[in-house]
Amino acid sequence: MSGRDIGSRGSKDPERAGRGVFEILAALGIDPASPEFRETPKRVAESYEFLFSGLEEEPERYLEESFPGEYRDPVMIRDIPLYSMCEHHLIPFIGKAHVGYAPDGRVIGLSEIARIVEAYARRPQLQERLTAQIADLLFEPLGSRGSMVVIEAEQLCMTMRGVQKPGSVTVTTAARGVYESDATLRSEFTAHARG
Repeated sequence: MSGRDIGSRGSKDPERAGRGVFEILAALGIDPASPEFRETPKRVAESYEFLFSGLEEEPERYLEESFPGEYRDPVMIRDIPLYSMCEHHLIPFIGKAHVGYAPDGRVIGLSEIARIVEAYARRPQLQERLTAQIADLLFEPLGSRGSMVVIEAEQLCMTMRGVQKPGSVTVTTAARGVYESDATLRSEFTAHARG
């Protein structure tokens, strides 16, 4: 999957983004030229450039840090912090990812798993898509026997607006390969994810 697989249209234009923020503020009745807001358009544009930096990344590159090995037992990293932006409202969702895979002659560096999560999270996202993207990459492209991802996150669009239910946690799962076909393996993963 390309870093530009969710509607990216090409090159960045921070000045244009700043002008857009200026216009949003003005349209909401805020004077963007006032001392309090004079730097806000630039700050927001810079912030979004960082928050969406995953659009410029190819997460597949993190598979390059893999090593041959006979290890076949499941590997799991629990509680990887993640911060992403809901593509519907551009409001954050914040949580943690539990990520595992069953090697088949090739293991990946553990820090690379966290980098994969971050690369996909730093895009306008849906939690469901994010979960699937991570699981997909750690399955066939890695050459594993299977992968599983569970993400638990608070969607601030539900907390700050709309239904306004703070503390609600959305849980999404994706299972590939042996994790999809073996209920015992899936149950073990889920038990470890709970801690």
